[in-house]
Amino acid sequence: MDFEVIVLPPAYEFINGLPEKMRAKVYRGIELLKLFGYRLGEPHAKTLKNTEGLKELRIKLATNICRIFYFHYRERLYVATSGYIKKADRTDEQEIQRALRIRNDFFKEQSS
Repeated sequence: MDFEVIVLPPAYEFINGLPEKMRAKVYRGIELLKLFGYRLGEPHAKTLKNTEGLKELRIKLATNICRIFYFHYRERLYVATSGYIKKADRTDEQEIQRALRIRNDFFKEQSS
């Protein structure tokens, strides 16, 4: 595998709380990210507009949809911040803000 993915505690807790089949699909998405990195595109991943590089893994199982937010950090490393079950057509702005806060906290920890 060419890339590394760190799953932060909020993302890990979210993933662990998912039903088994959805959790398996999330881990498959993470494996694809490890394999393809920045080359992973839709329908598996998408860069969110106006979020300073925040991206989402896009997971769908039947009619259930979840998103795992992540960002690129140093060369070959990606960091998963959080996730949520998508219930509306648009990505939930509160969930984006939460992912951005987690990312900012990560940056602060790395710089200290």
